[in-house]
Amino acid sequence: MTTLVTGASGFVGSAVVRALLARGEDVRVLVRPHSDRRNVQTLDVTVIEGDLRAPATLAAACRGCAALYHVAADYRLWTRDPRELYASNVEGTRHLMHAALDAGIARIVYTSSVATLGLHRDGSPANEDSPVSLADMIGHYKRSKFLAERVVDELVARERLPAVIVNPSTPIGPHDVKPTPTGRMIRDAAAGRIPAYVDTGLNLVHVDDVARGHLLAHDRGAIGRRYILGGEDMALREILAAVARLTGRKPPTVRLPRPALYPVAVVAEAWAWLTRGTEPQVTVDGLKMSRKWMFFDSSRARRELDYATRPALDALADAVAWFRNDS
Repeated sequence: MTTLVTGASGFVGSAVVRALLARGEDVRVLVRPHSDRRNVQTLDVTVIEGDLRAPATLAAACRGCAALYHVAADYRLWTRDPRELYASNVEGTRHLMHAALDAGIARIVYTSSVATLGLHRDGSPANEDSPVSLADMIGHYKRSKFLAERVVDELVARERLPAVIVNPSTPIGPHDVKPTPTGRMIRDAAAGRIPAYVDTGLNLVHVDDVARGHLLAHDRGAIGRRYILGGEDMALREILAAVARLTGRKPPTVRLPRPALYPVAVVAEAWAWLTRGTEPQVTVDGLKMSRKWMFFDSSRARRELDYATRPALDALADAVAWFRNDS
């Protein structure tokens, strides 16, 4: 069968493509005309050029496909024009889901994010049923992903869209070519460029485990149901200490007070705005997010999908090794 993957040139999307190819599937990938294609250029896939914001390009991509993995997303915590996030993440998802319905695609896996989930005040791991609302979303990226997930929910209920939703936590590992914000942190920590930390926590998972979770969701997931694809909860200081051990460096010991970093973030964003530069290393929304410990419980996926993950230290080791070899 032919399977369509969006976001295949990206970090998680390319891992999904590699997992599909490993089990012998015929894979078609949707990429934008000017996308960085390093992650797919050596893979045996059919490339279709298109854009989620251009509905006319999506019909041909979906035609003849039995399955769709919609992994593509505009993942930026800062942008000069937030409307771009909503155009790609919300309206782009709507356009693609309608194209999939028109093409009669039998099974869809939609890649959401744990960014759309509720968090507990006491820092205990959240799950798919933790209470949440749009008002809880910090920043345009989170709001756009929350609204995109609601689009999928509505189409499942109203149009019988055959979609399963997965919510990856914080994937790390090889082939993070952009890199992602977490990938930048690991790369910089490995190079000794992070001398201090803020008090927060993340749920780390190997990107290849997330990819396998996508395939399990396709094979075993219930239509309309969400599945957290997470790994291991770790404090940021533990993550940086682990990277230091892997690289033979001393771990950072200085804990920065978060309020002191807000002026730095404001200046960094202003400079990026004035120079039309890339996303700043420190952003106001990123600092706001760091106030909450992003710990998650993947029990549903383990129970219903037979989802399994390797230790977070293995994922960190693979990420460090890849950044070292890619530099």
